Amino acid sequence: MATPDPAALSTLVLWLGFGLAVLLGATLQRSHFCSMGAVADILSFGDSTRARAFGLALAVAIAGFGLLSASGQIDPAGSFYTLPTLQWGSHLLGGLIFGAGMVLGSGCGARTLVRIGGGNLKSLVVFVVMGIAAQATLRGVTAVARDRSVDRLVVALPTRQDLPSLLQLGPSAQLALALGLAVVLAGLMLWRSRWKEVLPGALVGLLLVGQWWVSGHLGYLPEHPDTLEPAYLATASRAMEGYNFVSPAAFTLDWLTYFSDSNRVLTVGITISLGLMLGAGLSAWQSGQFRWESFRNPADLGRHLLGAVMMGVGGVTALGCSFGQGLSGLSTLAVGSLISTLAIIAGAWAMLRWEAARLERLA
Repeated sequence: MATPDPAALSTLVLWLGFGLAVLLGATLQRSHFCSMGAVADILSFGDSTRARAFGLALAVAIAGFGLLSASGQIDPAGSFYTLPTLQWGSHLLGGLIFGAGMVLGSGCGARTLVRIGGGNLKSLVVFVVMGIAAQATLRGVTAVARDRSVDRLVVALPTRQDLPSLLQLGPSAQLALALGLAVVLAGLMLWRSRWKEVLPGALVGLLLVGQWWVSGHLGYLPEHPDTLEPAYLATASRAMEGYNFVSPAAFTLDWLTYFSDSNRVLTVGITISLGLMLGAGLSAWQSGQFRWESFRNPADLGRHLLGAVMMGVGGVTALGCSFGQGLSGLSTLAVGSLISTLAIIAGAWAMLRWEAARLERLA
């Protein structure tokens, strides 16, 4: 067997991740797929359409991840979501902060990139500030506070934190669990729903499954020729990666700022972010929806700046955003991802209620 070329394989992983992200960006832009919008629609209008699309995406992602795992295409242990250390404090507090922040910032990390592609300058500011806040929380001043507080609230589990491992299920039972949960969830999401508005969620889930395969199978080397150790190529976490849009904002700014530094290399998180933005931009331009948009007044600017900081701090602390934990993480059936996702929903719900009360007082 020929020895694989890590550099050439890394390039292929980056390009395929970029291509999938272009399709994802176009899908999100056309369907208005958004986790924050899903919560807002339920609270404001009693409309669960976008929540059902999100749930259908999750169902497809759970089934796809389960099938890839059962067939040996990927190893669930290769994801950082399934680590045996459950950082419940970080998941809880980070999720609450991120959820509230995405309301103030007019959307989650993925929606921010989609809006940039559509000409929204407010979202460009949110992306930059979110990236700076994420950098600080990864290895700066906020990182020190995080490390000395919530990151110490952990539970050491006897096995990985994904549900199949905790239940000590065999391969067949693991697949049955994943497919069973996916079928039940998909059925609930499609029952009495407006199918045309919900079905784009299935494509979002399929694209996530594709990214899991690219990162966890195509980009995996059982023995890297330089280190003689297992390696996942072109990932910042050195694990297989799905979709996440907070830490990659920090990595994107870092790569752009230190572009001439040979130690700064492209990773899948960066190419996915750029691909998502491009796909959304092409879709907005083709459909005639591209519009330049900026802040209405200083209060609007301040609101988005605060939301961006909260998303950067909260997303890193929670080990993922509403997309990273709510879809990528939950597709692995990780307990930590469930805690983060519920906390994000609670934070968004609380901030939406506070905003509604504030507007009523002003009226």
